[in-house]
Amino acid sequence: MTDELLIKVLLKESTIEENEKVENWLNAAEANKKHFLQLETIWNVSNTLKNENKRDEEQAWASFKTRRADLKPAVNNIKPLNLGKIWLRIAAVLFIAVGGWVAYSLYSRGNYTELAATNQVRTETLPDGSALTLNKNSKISYAANFKNNRKLKLEQGDVFFDVAKDKIHPFVIDIEKISVEVVGTSFNIKHIKKDTEINVETGIVKVRLANNEIKLYKGEKIYIDGNTSKLVKEQSTDQLYNYYRSNMFQANNIALSKLVITLNEAYGSNITLDEKIKGLTINTTLKMGSINQNLEIICQTLNLQLSRNGNSILLSAKK
Repeated sequence: MTDELLIKVLLKESTIEENEKVENWLNAAEANKKHFLQLETIWNVSNTLKNENKRDEEQAWASFKTRRADLKPAVNNIKPLNLGKIWLRIAAVLFIAVGGWVAYSLYSRGNYTELAATNQVRTETLPDGSALTLNKNSKISYAANFKNNRKLKLEQGDVFFDVAKDKIHPFVIDIEKISVEVVGTSFNIKHIKKDTEINVETGIVKVRLANNEIKLYKGEKIYIDGNTSKLVKEQSTDQLYNYYRSNMFQANNIALSKLVITLNEAYGSNITLDEKIKGLTINTTLKMGSINQNLEIICQTLNLQLSRNGNSILLSAKK
């Protein structure tokens, strides 16, 4: 694949056949996508500089070649660059009024915009049209040039993603040592301390950890604790993860202990179970309303009793 053809695509001067050829090449390898992103980033930044002080085109081209020589080729099948009018056009604009600091800023880590939810659930739309719902006490950040570099960092909490489709720019979420990549799909990620759980509602989600990779499909999930290096998926058995969006606790024949964990998370409560009832399962749907009303429903459903000690609540079998 030649750089000249990639530039034609960026400039929207390519034919339908050329667009298809480039798209097939992009889908063939991750390195191809990274190389294309480099070229696109150069072009977009050059546009922001076009109104700055002018600089001699030959000097600009020399600077551009020096910077480009430092970049390792993303793939072996990329042909050497020819000094065509298209490249000269980009290089001349790119290096107007700036020197090496532009190249440095392009290929350094770059700035991120932070989104955080504290005491309330927060919904946001990203620059590419993707929608996020952040549960309370959640924090995420996204790259400043997000439309061309759809990369995010999930630092903590619970976030639901409804990702806009873009085959050229994959949507990538970094969670410490874990990387999650999608094109257009919806899924939920919970990252608390060192543990991570991913539930997929639509589409396909690719999860990477070290040298391992796995694909999750609709209705599947994966749980990764901080000490594991293995990726093992399973079927999602409930919709509890979705409570902060649906305002419902859907307990479909699940362990009572799991429902209690979710209630404690949602309400900031301290509910515990007596040893004798920890093996119980429950089938009910609770509204995200009064915790006392929900506890009453649980007790009626399973014939339990409730006792309080300060802020602590104990559920046990009726005597």
